[in-house]
Parts: sequence; C-alpha cells; structure tokens
Amino acid sequence: MSAEQIPYVAFLRAVNVGGRKVEMARLRAELDELGLGPVRTYIASGNVFFSTARTDRARLRDEVEQRLAEAFGFEVPTALYTLGEVEQAYAAAPFGGMERAEHERFSLLFTTGELDPAVLPQAGKRGDWEVAGVHGATAYVLFRVVDGKGPANPVPLLEKAFGVRATGRFHHTVEKIIAAARKD
Repeated sequence: MSAEQIPYVAFLRAVNVGGRKVEMARLRAELDELGLGPVRTYIASGNVFFSTARTDRARLRDEVEQRLAEAFGFEVPTALYTLGEVEQAYAAAPFGGMERAEHERFSLLFTTGELDPAVLPQAGKRGDWEVAGVHGATAYVLFRVVDGKGPANPVPLLEKAFGVRATGRFHHTVEKIIAAARKD
C-alpha cells in the first residue's frame, strides 16, 4: 500500500529576474529527479506544483533548494506550502473582498516559517506598503504608488523582522495559481 500523495506548491524567489535565468523545462526535470514528479509549473516566475508522500517539509525544502542551487548556480529560496495551505491563506486574505484603488495592489507574501503577529505593525516609511495581517506563514501586504513612485521592495525588511525567507505573489495571481494547481 502506497502512502498518500500530498499536493504541494513551491514558490521560488527571484527566478527569471536580474539575470537569474531558470528554464521551466529544466526546473521540472531537476525536481522530477528528486522523485517529486510529475512536476508542473505555472508561468515562468517560480510557481511549481508536485505531489509527494514525504511529510518532513523542512527536509524537503532543503533538498529542493540544494538541488536548484547546484543546477542553476545560485541560491533559490523556496517557500513550500501544501495546496490546502495556499487555499487557506488566499481565503484568509484581509483584502479578499476589498475594492482596490487604482494606485494599490494586494499581495501575499509566502514564507518559510510561522509569522509572529507581535512583530506587527510593519510598513514602509513613505506609506508605500504595509502588512495588513498574517495567517500562519503568510503575510498580507498592501502596496501603494505614492507621489508617482512605486513601492519599495519590503521583502528584505520583512524577512529580517519575521526571521524567515519570503517571496510575494499578487492576490489575483494566487487565485490563478490555485486554479492551475488543481488541474490534473
């Protein structure tokens, strides 16, 4: 009798930006070789779907990160969630029903560990971003254009504040990621 397969979503940080090229076919092949196949990807920004019976998430994340670093020659921080956890994080988003102003964007920050709400509030000095809340290992970030300038990248500051590694996806993109992950 085989163990139950758990569907995972791996959010890879900073792939296919700033010279950090990761071809999706090669990415899928590398993770297939770890026994995580069949591996699927959604858009070329580092959203990976696979199923495995392995339950030691920290070890699995370490194996994925090590394999990708060896294969591509640079570190690829990875936030690893079950599909159910991604669905829960999306459903818990405080801006799920909010009307977004033209100068605003809603984002989910997927991280490598549980987030302590006591670290809040967190916000940019220009009012260009703020953490609207946390749920488990996910932070909800509201971005704003201020005085015609886009928001600064809060990820390094939030990683330091929460003691985790992180990568963000826009709220509307997470909805598409969930739909793509559910397809067989």
